[in-house]
Amino acid sequence: MHIEPDEHFSSVRFRIDGELREVLRPRQEFHPAIISRIKVMARMDIAEHRLPQDGRICVVVDGRQIDLRVSTLPTVLGEKAVLRVLDRESVTFELSQLGFREQQLAEVRQMLAKPYGLVLVTGPTGSGKTTTLYSAIELIKSVKRNIVTVEDPVEYQLKRINQVHANTGTSLTFARALRSILRQDPDVIMIGEIRDEETAEIAIQAALTGHLVLSTLHTNDAASAVMRLVDMGVAP
Repeated sequence: MHIEPDEHFSSVRFRIDGELREVLRPRQEFHPAIISRIKVMARMDIAEHRLPQDGRICVVVDGRQIDLRVSTLPTVLGEKAVLRVLDRESVTFELSQLGFREQQLAEVRQMLAKPYGLVLVTGPTGSGKTTTLYSAIELIKSVKRNIVTVEDPVEYQLKRINQVHANTGTSLTFARALRSILRQDPDVIMIGEIRDEETAEIAIQAALTGHLVLSTLHTNDAASAVMRLVDMGVAP
């Protein structure tokens, strides 16, 4: 859901089947109140209009708990808000339900059964990388394993999994969180996304020292993952 300002009217657009469709055009004078209400519900700083902010709203619709991930962005005409709907009940974290062929599923399960190594899920935005990671975690989680994730933000809360919210606002970066996690005797580490050289190097080092590391990269295909890491500064 996109709520954005314009000169005379705001625009409310929904992304349906991959395309944005305008569903409402409130008058511009209502826009600041709409944004302020969203920021209050998401526990954001309503007095801060100059910087982007992130938050989360939990609502109950027809007896179902829905999470709304909120992101605001200052623009020339005012603040824009984007709300992403996260419906836990409509999402399956079963690898067998994600479209893998039998041979592919067997290969993925074989990779996840290894005690150490690095497993990267690649693809463009919205392709299901995080859902695939969560499904992998659900498959391998056990009382015998210490599984820790570091994410920004935590999209879905998983039972019996230690999930850490990386937050640059509190100086808890991915790299800093990973260093602390490595002191927590982890068996499996899930990194929501490898974004920079420091995080990539720590992830690779963890994978080489007896940990199974799962993460994602924003690339269009698997082959581009290597070049993406090299571009970040990771030595081949």
